[in-house]
Amino acid sequence: MVAVASVVVAVGTVTGTMSAVGDGRGADEARPVVSSSSRPEPPPPAVPPHSHSPSPSATKSPSPTAGPEKKASPKASASRAGEKRRTAPVSTRLYRHPDSQVLDWVRAHPDDPRRAVIESRIADRPAAVWFADHSPESITSRVRAVVSGGAAQGRTPVLVPYAIPDRDCGGHSEGGAPDLAAYDAWIDRFAAGLGGGEVIVILEPDAVAQSECLSAGQRAERFASLARAGRVLKDANPRARVYFDAGHSGWHAPAEQAALLRQAGAASAASSDGVFSNVSNFHATADEVAYDRAVLDALGGPPGLGAVIDTSRNGNGAPADGAWCDPAGRKLGRTPTLSTEEAGIDAYLWVKLPGESDGCKGAPGTFTPSYAYDLAR
Repeated sequence: MVAVASVVVAVGTVTGTMSAVGDGRGADEARPVVSSSSRPEPPPPAVPPHSHSPSPSATKSPSPTAGPEKKASPKASASRAGEKRRTAPVSTRLYRHPDSQVLDWVRAHPDDPRRAVIESRIADRPAAVWFADHSPESITSRVRAVVSGGAAQGRTPVLVPYAIPDRDCGGHSEGGAPDLAAYDAWIDRFAAGLGGGEVIVILEPDAVAQSECLSAGQRAERFASLARAGRVLKDANPRARVYFDAGHSGWHAPAEQAALLRQAGAASAASSDGVFSNVSNFHATADEVAYDRAVLDALGGPPGLGAVIDTSRNGNGAPADGAWCDPAGRKLGRTPTLSTEEAGIDAYLWVKLPGESDGCKGAPGTFTPSYAYDLAR
C-alpha cells in the first residue's frame, strides 16, 4: 500500500478532536464529536495514507502512513534554529473543551476498571474542536461558544474548520460546503465567532496535501479560497494563529509540499502563521520536527512562520507495514503543549482525540474504550 493522505470519515468531527458540529443538540451548542480516521478500502495509489476521522457530525480523511517514510534532512531542521521567533502567545495553556465523547464515557462508567487510566491520560488532556458540517446559520455561535470557554479560563482553544468542498476527494470523509462561494461565506461566519483572544486554527486538514484529485483549475480555485480564509480569520482576530496543511513526513517531499502550500497562501503573514502536520497519523515527533522544518525552509516567507504537530497517537511512531486503521502497538504521544523547546515548532497538539476509532476497533469516529485504554496504558 502506498503512503496515503490523512483520511477522515464523514461521520461527525474529525480526527482526534472534539467537534462543535451540528449534532441535533441545538444550533448554539458546541459539542466534541468523534473523529473517524479510517477507511475500509485501500486509498488511491496516488495518495499517501493518512487518517483523520470526524465524529458523528464532522468528517475527515485518513492520513498517509504506508510505504517508505520520507524523512527530512537533519540540516534542514537546524537551518531555522537561529531565526528570530514570533512572540509566544500570552496563554501558555491549551483549552480542554468540557464536552466530548471520552468525557461522556468517563462520566457514564464510574466503575469501569479502565476509567482511571482513560480519564487521567486522555480525558483530562486538551484537544482540538472540529467544525465539520456546513451549517452557516449556527457556525458563528458555535465557534464563539468554544472561544469564550477558553477565554474564561485564560486558555488557548484549538479549532479545526473542516468544510472545504470536495473534502477527502470523495472518500469516507466526503462532504463540506456545496461550492467555494458557500465555503467562503461559511468562513466569514466562522471568523465572526473568533473574538479577540488567543486561538489556534488548524485550517482544513488534507485540503493542500490531498489535492491531486482536483484538476489544475480546481486546485488553483481551492488554494485561492484557502488563502482568503487565512486572511479573513486573521483580519477578524489578529491574535488568531492560522496553520496550513503540510500532510506528514511519510507523504510528499518537503519541497513538493512547500510548493503547494505557497500557492495556498501559507507563506504570507497576512494569511498564515505556518503549517501543521501528522493530523490523525502516527509518525514520530522527531521525524515530523525535521520534516516541518524542511517544509518551512522550502516555503520561505517571514521568519516567524512555525509548525504544529499532532502527537495524539505517535508515541511508538508509524507502523512499519503502513497500517493506518487503528493499528496495534501504538501509544499516546507527547502531551499537548505550547512550549515545545524546539526552534520552529510552535506546539504539540492533540488534533485527533485518542480512542476515537478509525473504523477497525469500533465504528468510524466513535469513542472505543478498549482502543483508548490500549493507547493510554
